[in-house]
Amino acid sequence: MRKTKILAWTEDWEKSYIQEEKVLKEVFKDELVDIFHIGSTSIPTIGYAKPIIDILIVVKNIEKVDLYNNEMLVLGYEPKGENGIAERRYFSKGKNNRTHHLHIFQVGSEHIKTHLDFKEYLIKNPVEAKKYGELKINLAKQFPNEHYKYQAGKQQFVNELVDKAKEWALQRNLSC
Repeated sequence: MRKTKILAWTEDWEKSYIQEEKVLKEVFKDELVDIFHIGSTSIPTIGYAKPIIDILIVVKNIEKVDLYNNEMLVLGYEPKGENGIAERRYFSKGKNNRTHHLHIFQVGSEHIKTHLDFKEYLIKNPVEAKKYGELKINLAKQFPNEHYKYQAGKQQFVNELVDKAKEWALQRNLSC
């Protein structure tokens, strides 16, 4: 059973991302277009997060990602296929004590922009980010041993943030 653990934001998360980025760039070098640190550990203004580094990789061809599954297993990543999101490849590292989540999309996927806009929106809107951090803390206290309830409890708020981030990005692009 996965427990929900929320910690105060730390620069160590960025260092962990940078180390993992180097390894992943070597693995996916032939398919790699870009790589990003995403999720709450990449956004200091949230203040709190599960200590799991979310990484977004952009590849040339999503179908070729499956060819790297054995190499990823050696690195401790469990390949989970699309895992509920079409045209994504998802890997988790650390079994029940997860350390990394890897989200891979093909160049041009709308999911890439959504993740990056979400991150940028929360960095530029610290009040919203702080509310998200506080929600995480409250839900983790409420559901420390029921991770699925923690996830469900924040989903509506996250969906609203995604919508705000999309609108914000649209307005920002119109003014450029």
